[in-house]
Amino acid sequence: MIKVVVIGGGTGSSTMLRGLKELENLHLTSIVTVADSGGSTGRLRDRYHLPAMGDIRNVMGALAQSESLLTSLMDYRFEDVKRVGSDRDIGGHNLGNLILTALIQKFGNMNTAIGEISKVLNVKGDIIPSTTQTIQLYARMIDGTIVMGEDNIPKGTNQIEKVFYTEHVEATPKAIKAINEADIVILGIGSLYTSILPNIIIDGIKKAIKESPAKVIYYCNVMTQRGETDFYSIEDHVRSIEKHGQFELDGVVIASDTIPTSLQEIYKREDSSPVKTDGSPHKYLVYRYPLLTFQNQQVRHDPLLVAKSFVHLLKALEITGD
Repeated sequence: MIKVVVIGGGTGSSTMLRGLKELENLHLTSIVTVADSGGSTGRLRDRYHLPAMGDIRNVMGALAQSESLLTSLMDYRFEDVKRVGSDRDIGGHNLGNLILTALIQKFGNMNTAIGEISKVLNVKGDIIPSTTQTIQLYARMIDGTIVMGEDNIPKGTNQIEKVFYTEHVEATPKAIKAINEADIVILGIGSLYTSILPNIIIDGIKKAIKESPAKVIYYCNVMTQRGETDFYSIEDHVRSIEKHGQFELDGVVIASDTIPTSLQEIYKREDSSPVKTDGSPHKYLVYRYPLLTFQNQQVRHDPLLVAKSFVHLLKALEITGD
């Protein structure tokens, strides 16, 4: 059994996990950021002083072994009807977020709550929050400006220098254990500064990755993200990971697909462009595989192609498990 740890959050990690769960001989562990501050997640976090759970809910849906009615309902969002003189009640909330909030209050523990709902959804693998603290992510921009809140970080036009916490954040012990025992640690797919780095700047996770015998591989984003990685090359992404994490990557996976010019033009109007190499020297290996799908005028990673690439990656790295 090959022990795989995927670190990230958001839709990118969910896409990767949705593909990997179809492979045999893998034990999957998803370590998920709880630094989200927007939408339903942010409201529940502020009201009940809980870790953000939106990315955890997304990962649960991705790792559920069957698409049941409850699985689909986890993502159901109540209509946000705003009336003068009334509060919002459950308007705008995801049902899955409310269920997780109820379970955390019932059991008094986020890990137990995740475990209980994972049984109901028949989740393949383990889902672990990177911390169980209620945390706030900050970013320092290159001009020295400080931005508070994960949801606010990509909204400016400034360039991000680093992301950080202003308090000591304790890593979840189960997350450290999973990294220590892993055969391979995958970073990505997802937003660099708001999905991946919020996990690896936690001291315990940073230390575990650095000391783990596992291969550490980054699945690089295919398009730059406005407000986070404007004009970034592949090497820029890696430099930021290695600077924040203080460890070296063993390899980077990039898409070998050719993005249609018509789609590139659409993304260009949104200040987004394909992530390319800048040609600078590096120690890590680069692996190129077909990874993408082009539908509804969007460039997206395809879960089945990601899974296929992972099989080839394991062979290239000579990882066979026990």
